[in-house]
Amino acid sequence: MAPPPAPQTMKQRILETADKLFYLQGIRAIGVDTIAAEIGISKRTLYNHFPSKDALIAAYLERRFVAQRPSDKPPAEQILGTFDSLERRFSAKDFRGCPFVNAVAELGPTDRAVKKIAIAFKESRRVWFRERLTELGVAEADGLATQLVLLVDGSIAQDLVRDDPAMARAAKEAAKVLLRNAGVDVGSGAAKPTATRGKRAPQ
Repeated sequence: MAPPPAPQTMKQRILETADKLFYLQGIRAIGVDTIAAEIGISKRTLYNHFPSKDALIAAYLERRFVAQRPSDKPPAEQILGTFDSLERRFSAKDFRGCPFVNAVAELGPTDRAVKKIAIAFKESRRVWFRERLTELGVAEADGLATQLVLLVDGSIAQDLVRDDPAMARAAKEAAKVLLRNAGVDVGSGAAKPTATRGKRAPQ
């Protein structure tokens, strides 16, 4: 029988509460008073764990910075599966877009700490695409990875405006076109390089 989960520390409770409130209601809209009240602690207790709201914002974004899980699926299937995952996420009632884009939009590009974390996250996703494309033997993997990231971010923006999870499906179809043009077989079954392997991706 598995042991019961360890109780949350106060720091974990603060961060989890901040995560929920910042994401659903906005960073500017939520002050430390609201977070402390939600937990039932004093601001002093909160500041004992996070010396400022800026520190709490940084911790919130770092908490959201989760690496892609390793997979045994073929690389192209992993790439296209990204858009399937997006469609499921778009269908969730609590979906409010990309927390990193939201943070930069709310706090402005001059907030260097937030922008640094956001850029690091977006680049990690782009590098993940590039690694999968390299596995497929795509010659212009770097440029195509950037295009795929643009499809991801574009579908998120469209879903937020239209409230339509099908935007992820449209982005997936566009990704298939890009992959085919790069010489990747994305037909039925496992996607794999075709005879045109190494063809230059469209710019």
